[in-house]
Amino acid sequence: MSPRKAGLGRGLEALIPSEPDEISESVLLQVPVDEIEANPDQPRSRFDDVGLDELSASIKEVGILQPIVVTHTDTGYTLVAGERRWRAAKRAGLDTIPAVTREASGDSTLVESLVENVQRQDLTPLEEAHAYRQLLEDFGMTQEQVADRVGKSRPAVSNTLRLLQLPGPVQTLVDAGHLSAGAARALLGLDDEKYVMYLAEKAHAEGWSVRQVEEAVRTRREMESPTRKESVRVVRPVEIIELEKRLIERLGTKVNISYRNERGKVEIRFGSIEELEHIYRVIS
Repeated sequence: MSPRKAGLGRGLEALIPSEPDEISESVLLQVPVDEIEANPDQPRSRFDDVGLDELSASIKEVGILQPIVVTHTDTGYTLVAGERRWRAAKRAGLDTIPAVTREASGDSTLVESLVENVQRQDLTPLEEAHAYRQLLEDFGMTQEQVADRVGKSRPAVSNTLRLLQLPGPVQTLVDAGHLSAGAARALLGLDDEKYVMYLAEKAHAEGWSVRQVEEAVRTRREMESPTRKESVRVVRPVEIIELEKRLIERLGTKVNISYRNERGKVEIRFGSIEELEHIYRVIS
């Protein structure tokens, strides 16, 4: 078994107590499956029925090999990690399921759920992007802090968040696995949303590679570029370029700052009402 990536956490060994004085923080017991509710902050939204049936059959044969993680609520328990195992256990007809109970704050609950899914490659790129955005919005984390918590580089987190700038139909293709995240990110190089959707559908229908999508984007950009040369090229100060970069990272969308003679304007792009609301919440 290959070693886990540094920074992704120690998984359940970090949750199950190894010393007697840790029992008060985490307890392993059998929890009635009907008293467990799904975590509303769970980043994963798609569960494959065939995969659940296979896991359910395995559970009937050998049982639950790894406990789920839950927190106490007034009405029972809420899942922190292990929703797929919990769903499969219900399908298998189990009355109880082994679980580690742990008290956790909202942000640590979501991070633990995200980390477990990332470790098992359970999240689609879009689900991962929405989880990152929730950490940024709901818990005021920076991209650097998110990257540190989930064990990824800041550029990796930033590139995943950029997928949320795509038009809705293109996001659907990515979420369904019909278009790779790499191909989708290449499409962000175009401003014409209709053409972006056209290329996405064409790439899906013809099975394009990421390189083919990049080449199509490059060709389109060359066609759209003005034939005349600008008589005067304005060089922006380093401070303006840096501020533009920070705004892009903070807002998670395209930002352009036009600056000349101590004056200028800021242009913020958005691809949906949801994205506009996100920009408003960050600014306000």
